[in-house]
Parts: sequence; structure tokens; C-alpha cells
Amino acid sequence: MTHRSEIRFLLNGRAVSLQQVPASQTLLDFLRIERRLTGTKEGCAEGDCGACTVLVGRLHEGALRYEAVNACIRFTASLDGCHVVTVEHLSGRDGALHPVQRAMVEHHGAQCGFCTPGIIMSLYALWMQTPQPTETQVETALQGNLCRCTGYAPIIRAAVAASQYGTPEADHLTLERDRVTAELTALKDGRRVETGPDDNRAILPADLDDFAAAYAAHPQATVIAGSTDVGLWVTKFLRPISPAIFIAHLPELKSVEVSPEAITLGSGVSYSELQPLIAEHLPHLSAYWDRIAGWQVRNMGTIGGNIANGSPIGDTPPVLIALGAEVTLRRGAARRNLPLEAFFIDYGKQDRRPGEFVESIRIPLPSPATRCAAYKISKRRDEDISAVAAGLSVTVKGGMITDARIALGGMAATPKRAATAEAALQGQPWSEATFAAAARAMSEDFAPLSDWRASADYRMRVAQNLLRRFFLEQDGLPVRLSA
Repeated sequence: MTHRSEIRFLLNGRAVSLQQVPASQTLLDFLRIERRLTGTKEGCAEGDCGACTVLVGRLHEGALRYEAVNACIRFTASLDGCHVVTVEHLSGRDGALHPVQRAMVEHHGAQCGFCTPGIIMSLYALWMQTPQPTETQVETALQGNLCRCTGYAPIIRAAVAASQYGTPEADHLTLERDRVTAELTALKDGRRVETGPDDNRAILPADLDDFAAAYAAHPQATVIAGSTDVGLWVTKFLRPISPAIFIAHLPELKSVEVSPEAITLGSGVSYSELQPLIAEHLPHLSAYWDRIAGWQVRNMGTIGGNIANGSPIGDTPPVLIALGAEVTLRRGAARRNLPLEAFFIDYGKQDRRPGEFVESIRIPLPSPATRCAAYKISKRRDEDISAVAAGLSVTVKGGMITDARIALGGMAATPKRAATAEAALQGQPWSEATFAAAARAMSEDFAPLSDWRASADYRMRVAQNLLRRFFLEQDGLPVRLSA
């Protein structure tokens, strides 16, 4: 197989070809330092504040799709075959302000102005997808944009009114869609890309089999899908990541299959890509899903990456373990299946051999007799890391609990099931007394730590109260829990 050494993509209205792209170079640095596109700001350098928001368009099954992403933690090498759109590319008819920009002016949505370009790019992405948004949709789109002047009310009014000043049908991204699609299609040559200096090497496999071969050959490599965690390794901890294998472009890892029994998805499926199926097949996760990070991170971050990262406070493992999820691990051509809960061994340690990666996740769909819930407890409601995350799945037949799966994050060194609490539920009647006993039993399952997010006592009290809350909500009773 012949390799290519340059990264090729479109930047606003121009084609870009870059040689020797370091694996650790962020898109933000490329834009500001090399191209002087300074409308994209650095605020936090960790994907929290949204001042660096840009749009990235990629072909998916032949269709061009744009998403808002954080340039501060997106790596330039990952952009091969993409269209990057910055705030400088926005314009209205005959050089006038873009409709979103004009709405921000008319409704006084800009205050100090530092975060305004990123906010405009998020609202641009929303306007393209949903020209007539509700306030709730606007608030969801702005979860990843922090306004330090605290002036969200005029911003929301501007977003709701944007279509009064123009429609997406007349936008240049719409008018140029066919041309951009053709140009991106022409960039796809089916070759592996290897670029960057020897000590900062980036590898973009040609396909899934090539990824398996590359990782088996370089088991010490950093595998990067959404970069929502690895980006911080670079920007905050200055950690070397070479060689880095980028996999977000692999369509095989974006596959999703739905059967009456389960949803099976490739590990590269993002939170945003899975969201419609969550709403349709696992509605108890919908509100929880909206609270995972901000919109930009949900567009970038992947389910497989959240699992493979192995964090004890990752958002997806507890709720997926409660549903009985399994992962398929692959090394070279060899595959093995593993219950998700068995994948996590200890803090920072997973049952993953050198050169082995998470290829897919199978999520069983609950039966009609199974009652499910998911809870996320954090200091800030939106775009915050969990202090405690919980997934519950309880099967009830004839008024008796026949099965129970309770998994929590933030309570131990790994995402972990509450085995003692589960045993206290199984075979018992569905009653408040049963759940109170199970809540007491939970103290035998965990010995949580105290940190700046929560104390050990708080975590235990919250976990026990979430079990009581589950019973009350399922029975439609008012939720009144102890402090």
C-alpha cells in the first residue's frame, strides 16, 4: 500500500495541502499562528468555553455534514478530507453581515466580544440544522459556549430571531454544497497518511484493517478518535502522543445496526450521532445524554473513546453497564467479546492487550418489564464532569423484582456495579421498603474517595438517594429525599 505524507483539506474557500504535520498540532494553533485567522479564540484550551468553535464538514455515506467543534483540542492531522469553516467565512448577500451576525447585532448579543465569534459559530451550526429553534434548542446548542459577561438572554433572543434576517437556503454553505462535496470526494484516495517528524508522528489508516495492522505494529501508539481527552494531554499536560493513530475518519467505526434485541455500534460513533437512536430506543437516557459535556464535545467525542479511556467518572460506562452492554475487542484479525463491566480492572487499567482496541459496542434493549433510569450529579448542570453517575435497570414481574443491574461512576477506581444492593433487590417485592434496604446495603459496595468534586460522605448519600429516587419516580410519587 502506498502512503501519502500530506494532510489535505478545505479551509473556508481554499484547498490546503500540508506536509510534515506534527501529531500534536491543534487546529486552533494552525488557524491563528499559521493562517492568521484570529477570529477563532483561545479561552480555556480544554474544550470547555467554546471561544474556539469552528465548523468541520465531513462526508458521511456520501452526504456532507457540518458540525460545531472545539478547535483548541482538535488536531490538524485529523482534518484530512474535511472542510473547516471559521467565522471569517461568514457573510450575507453582497458582503453584508451574515443573518446570525446581524441578529446578534440587532438583539445586542455581543458584550465584551471575546467569546462572540465562537457563539456565532455555534448558532450558525444550529441555524443551518434548525432555522426556527426553540429556546431549549438554543440553550442546548450553547451548552459548550461560556459567556463571561453572563449575557445569555440577548444571545438566545438573537438565535431565535436569526431566520428573520435570512434563511439557510441562501447561505453559501448550502449553495456551494455540491461543489464542496465533489472536492472532498476527490480528496479521498484510499491511502494511509503518515506525516510529521519522527518524534511527533501522525498516522491516518486507510481503513479499519489498516488501523488494526498499524496498531498491532505500534502498540505504544496513542489512538485518537474524538480527541476530547487526548487534546488536554497536549494542551494542559504537554504530554507527548507520538506516534498517534487518528481514526475518526474510518467509516467502518461509524456503523450502527439496530435489531429487536440490541443496538450495535462502531466505537467511532459520536454522542451526537447516537442521540437520535437514544431518543427512539432508550428514551430514559435522553435527558442524561443532553448533559454529557457541551454540543461541540458531543460532536467530537465517541462512545468507544469514552469507554477505552477507562475513567472512573466517564459518563457512558455506568448507564451502558446497567443495560448489560458488551464490547468487541480486536487485535489484528483476532476478536474477543467482553461484558463491559469486566473491561475495567483497576484505576487506569483495562482488560486490553497491547495493540488491541475497542471495535464495537453492543447495547441490549430493555424488555417491556424492565424499568430503567440514568442520573448525573455534577456541580454545574451543563457541561460538567460527574461527581456521581448512575445507571439502573430493574426487571419487575408480578410485583416481584426478578433482576437488577445498578452501576455507578465516581464511587470507585472504576465504573462498578453495586452487587450487594442488587442482591438486596432481587427476589423482593417492588416496594419502598425494598429499595430502602437496598440503599442501606450500598454502603457495602463502595468506599468512595473525597476530592474537589465531592466528599466521600456526599457521594455515598447521593448514591443511596438515587436508588430511592428511582423507586419514587417509577411509581410516580413526589421525590423528597434526605439532604
